[in-house]
Amino acid sequence: MPITEFLSQTHEVINQSRPLENYNSYESDTALREAVKRHGAQWAEEELMTHGAKVGSQEVIKWGFLANENKPVFHSHDRYGNRVDLVQYHDSYHRLMALGQEAGLHSSPWVKPQQGAHVARAAKYYLQAQAEAGHGCPTTMTFAAVPTVALTPSIAEKWLPKILHNSYDSRNVPHYEKESLTIGMGMTEKQGGSDVRANTTKAYPLGDEGAGQAYELVGHKWFTSAPMCDAYLMLAYSPGGLSCFLVPRWRSDGSKNPMQIQRLKNKVGNWSNASSEIELRGALGWLIGEEGRGVRAIIEMVSMTRFDCMIGSSAGQRQAVAQAVNHCQGRDVFGETLIKQPLMQNVLADLHLEVEGSLAITMRMAEALDNTAHDSNEHDKYLLRLGLAVGKYWVCKRTPNHAYEAMECLGGNGAIEDFMTARLYREAPINAIWEGSGNVQALDMLRALERSPAALEAWFDELAITTGQHRLLDSAVVRLKQDFSDREKMQYRARSLIEQLALTLQASLLLRGGNQAVAEAFIASRLGTEPNHNYGSLPRGVDVATLLQRADPWQA
Repeated sequence: MPITEFLSQTHEVINQSRPLENYNSYESDTALREAVKRHGAQWAEEELMTHGAKVGSQEVIKWGFLANENKPVFHSHDRYGNRVDLVQYHDSYHRLMALGQEAGLHSSPWVKPQQGAHVARAAKYYLQAQAEAGHGCPTTMTFAAVPTVALTPSIAEKWLPKILHNSYDSRNVPHYEKESLTIGMGMTEKQGGSDVRANTTKAYPLGDEGAGQAYELVGHKWFTSAPMCDAYLMLAYSPGGLSCFLVPRWRSDGSKNPMQIQRLKNKVGNWSNASSEIELRGALGWLIGEEGRGVRAIIEMVSMTRFDCMIGSSAGQRQAVAQAVNHCQGRDVFGETLIKQPLMQNVLADLHLEVEGSLAITMRMAEALDNTAHDSNEHDKYLLRLGLAVGKYWVCKRTPNHAYEAMECLGGNGAIEDFMTARLYREAPINAIWEGSGNVQALDMLRALERSPAALEAWFDELAITTGQHRLLDSAVVRLKQDFSDREKMQYRARSLIEQLALTLQASLLLRGGNQAVAEAFIASRLGTEPNHNYGSLPRGVDVATLLQRADPWQA
């Protein structure tokens, strides 16, 4: 062999895992399939199987990478100097949007309100978010806007058919030229943040005041995500107080509504999705609901966006585990495949347990949404009042460290942008911060208990379903009742309280799920006398083999 040919062959690529692609992310997810059946959406199995194959395909996974590698670009003016406020996205982002919209991620429970509709939609969203998270923002806001827009029939009649249309139109044209529309939200201002009553944006009536009437808005918004949405629900002070308005990007005469983008946010994650600062310079908006009741009008939207934060963070956890398990199946270290090494098994099993708990509480809230949509289920109504805050706090709060631990399983590769774990890590804090950070959720929990004491009773009634089935859970529930009976320094203790609300419900739901290995491991590690603080600290006696089998993204 010539020396030049010898020197060119420095090595061959060996001992690397196969790419996690061209797999069915629904078929291989035992926990999700069980949850779909348990919570009343077994009728959706076929469409979920189809969607799982799509989002697990090499093509869609590539879309996710390309949409993040090619960030949105803002153009304030065209080449002639006309103000255009145009944000251009990579074509892969639009393909992801179309995939979600055509699958009804923004519409299905509203268009076909049947038992299990929210569960089926949550499952489908969970699958798609594993491929790419950023495009979920406008999808979620469009979905969540429906109850708020419906408050004003004269607006709903014109807008809801297009909001609920299962297609996607990315063209930069007025809303009345489109068949389908996306909706955003503008609440946050720089001086107030979560304290929206500190907002300074003003709304001036153009004629008659009242629901459906036209106003002009003057002010600013500090965070407006997805600035190419067709309209936004925004809060502003009208003569009657803080009110909610639907603000389109175009006026009815075809002129651009003076809602001017100042810049795009340079975010730690969520790169495919643009977030902007905007100035409202007399922007047209129609009043939604009653004047002075803006928070009440938009709270329905906020509740739904918080629920989707739970789904999205649960999905991020699942994808992180899938990536870690896939890597460990194909990598030999110190003479043994990683997946067979006891310490790595402990880490992977623990990471998967987190997914089981997150998915359990998320899908129970989806079932509660279905139950309250179809009848006057008081129990589930109160369960939701606490559960959306509790679930949003805990599931989203647990995800950043979960993403890090999964990334570490891949070693150096995990921190490289060519691998999905790097993106999952960057995405992980977003849901925890947006739509109300941890403290906001904990305070909302206290507010719910103050206004609706029956919510806590409903929570303990839910936990009572599994009374007597596990000693550690029973003890944790007794302690939790004692903690809530102590009214001293409730706000100071709010994080501890909300965490225990989450853990006890997750444990109870996993017991009801019927897999003894999962429930036992979760309770022993999360409610035991020495609960683990870092992933990979599971106690002895855990059925690791069952957990790893359920975590395997290649199982069929």
